[in-house]
Amino acid sequence: MSNQRTATLTIDGQTTEFPIMGGTVGPEVVDIRSMYGKTGMFTYDTGYLSTASCKSSITYIDGDKGELWYRGYPIEQLAEHCDFLDVCYLLKNSELPTAAEKTEYVSQIKRHTLVHEQLARFYAGFRRDAHPMAIMAGVVGALSAFYHDGMDISDQAHRDISINRLIAKMPTITAMAYKYSVGQPFMYPRNDLSYAGNFMYMMFGTPCEEYKPNPVLEKALDRILTLHADHEQNASTSTVRLAGSSGANPYAVIAAGIACLWGPAHGGANEACLQMLEEIGDVSRVPEYIKRAKDKNDSFKLMGFGHRVYKNFDPRAKLMRQTCYEVLTELGLENDRLFKLAMELERIALEDEYFIEKKLYPNVDFYSGIVQKALGIPTSMFTCIFALARTIGWITQWNEMITDSEYKIGRPRQLYVGPNRRDVKPVEQR
Repeated sequence: MSNQRTATLTIDGQTTEFPIMGGTVGPEVVDIRSMYGKTGMFTYDTGYLSTASCKSSITYIDGDKGELWYRGYPIEQLAEHCDFLDVCYLLKNSELPTAAEKTEYVSQIKRHTLVHEQLARFYAGFRRDAHPMAIMAGVVGALSAFYHDGMDISDQAHRDISINRLIAKMPTITAMAYKYSVGQPFMYPRNDLSYAGNFMYMMFGTPCEEYKPNPVLEKALDRILTLHADHEQNASTSTVRLAGSSGANPYAVIAAGIACLWGPAHGGANEACLQMLEEIGDVSRVPEYIKRAKDKNDSFKLMGFGHRVYKNFDPRAKLMRQTCYEVLTELGLENDRLFKLAMELERIALEDEYFIEKKLYPNVDFYSGIVQKALGIPTSMFTCIFALARTIGWITQWNEMITDSEYKIGRPRQLYVGPNRRDVKPVEQR
């Protein structure tokens, strides 16, 4: 007799049992894959709030405790002791690299930092005022036209090359999107710089003078990338998995993730937070906006507070708060208007019973917008930086799905609420 626990579902007096599955940590799940065959019914879970869509060993989140792990390592330790390429290696290979492995991995990435010159010409086809995210989605999707021949997604070696290409080329593609938007010449990558330093060089350097990344700012950008590398089965990651489940080219799959991330409810949150701070304008107006945030009849929302997953302090927010202080101190912006405004909002949110009761703690987006603005990154590029960071998470999730023995094309079902069957009448009888 099996000792496996089961969940019992009773419909009209008829009982059906379904296995309960457990992971390493976190909530158990009820395996309902056989439900339609056994009962003729589907489950209904709009937004997938209670649905585990896959098995994954990549990222774990405990929203109640405020924990985020990559491959079992707490995000706080990774942000303190590792750089972004360490994290990329970890997400892809399940373990942190040794010194020798890190050297070889960095060398592999640097072999792919250039983009094809014909791809660089694609940018000229976009309007000068096109949003950088629109450009990125188009250019990343176009990579599939350059690297389609010989791409066999069932071959791990082919997948590894695609993963390395994406990690290496995304900073170049992102920086080119920015340069195109401001009418400056593209800056080719410099492989003598770090991953974050090279990106800053391509973003802010010009042929007119030498550019040297500031080490404090370089570290801050690297931390932003680390904190956003993966975040379990969010909307864009689920999009990548669903698109990839059809066997689509990995570059097209990542373009789908970029398109999803562009939504203001997802990747645009830090941009919305900065816009909110600009709307408030001054510390003296904070009480007025706090009052509006509490008013159910007011459409104003306090952006950057609370999180759909975290019901405790977002662990990434604590790290980004520290980075925020480091960057503003380095740049002499401790008295920056927006920073002082943000600190006052934070103080009230952490002391006010309304916010404490509803667990509306500052999240990572609350601080990351301020940091990026201080780094010189325009708000239109915030989501692009997010996409650059999240590419390793997306492609690792895709790779995990492709190698899963239970892999099959995604096919959600629905609760149909349209008209019942009806017959078409001749036009003169309608």
